[in-house]
Amino acid sequence: MASQGQKVVLITGCSSGIGLRIAVMLAKDEKKRYYVVATMRDLKRKDKLLEAAGDAYGKTLTLQTLDVCSDESVKQCVNSVKDRRVDVLINNAGIGLLGPVESINMEDMKKVFETNFFGAVRMIKEVMPDMKKRRAGHIVVMSSVMGLQGVVFNDVYTASKFAMEGFCESLAVQLLKFNVTVSMIEPGPVHTEFEVKMMEDISKMEYPGVDADTVRYFKDVYLPSSIDIFEAMGQTPEDIARCTKKVIESRRPRFRNLTNALYTPIVALKYADETGGLSVHTFYNLLFNMGTLMHVTMSILKCLTCRCFRRRTVSPN
Repeated sequence: MASQGQKVVLITGCSSGIGLRIAVMLAKDEKKRYYVVATMRDLKRKDKLLEAAGDAYGKTLTLQTLDVCSDESVKQCVNSVKDRRVDVLINNAGIGLLGPVESINMEDMKKVFETNFFGAVRMIKEVMPDMKKRRAGHIVVMSSVMGLQGVVFNDVYTASKFAMEGFCESLAVQLLKFNVTVSMIEPGPVHTEFEVKMMEDISKMEYPGVDADTVRYFKDVYLPSSIDIFEAMGQTPEDIARCTKKVIESRRPRFRNLTNALYTPIVALKYADETGGLSVHTFYNLLFNMGTLMHVTMSILKCLTCRCFRRRTVSPN
């Protein structure tokens, strides 16, 4: 149970990766400012979190089962919190989907939206009325640079993040009236077990129904380029957790928070040309006409950029 003066932070998707790191970082806060309700769909996957939390478990961190795709599970989880008081909600739970659109069935597309979009909306709807009554609260959503800039072969995942960005941008205006803040955390590539496994699985898959040229572009052009980008520009879950902590501790949290300084010019391309042509043709040329140059550039970037800059997080202040 939270002590007086502690903020209750409810985090979704804490079994691994970013969610786990955020939960542990806040629970181990030196000033003990947070009481963390770390949630996951299957508590059988709790071991990594408990190991990382150490002595914080049972003191400043507790575990709850939560499936963001279930109305009942969401309500039960929030009801389990004393007085339903959630000071900070961190929507982190999410799934990815990668590959040619022709090869992806509609059910898999719906699952992505059910988790990434409707799952976050479900959580927000459950805690928002209480926050508005208290006229205090902070809603944090783990978005992505793909919520700002489309990325080839990530069509469905990108669409789910675009949807979340639009939803939160609209909601943020209303909630300001009730002193409730909304913040988007927008990482680029992040090195997680999930990403590594997904890349390995995808490279071995067959894509029936997809033309040979598209499969070749995906496997021989996109995947190697994507690996180059991850190696040159990727951050760690710890980096994203550090950024998130800065955002929730800021006196005036920003709405959008890009975590990777190297991605700023890439996102800026989109806003430099209102027709959209500049970013579309730039990425087309980088991928299909200048693949070798891109590989060399990423290799140089990896060598020249020191770790502290490559993994630099935003400073909300």
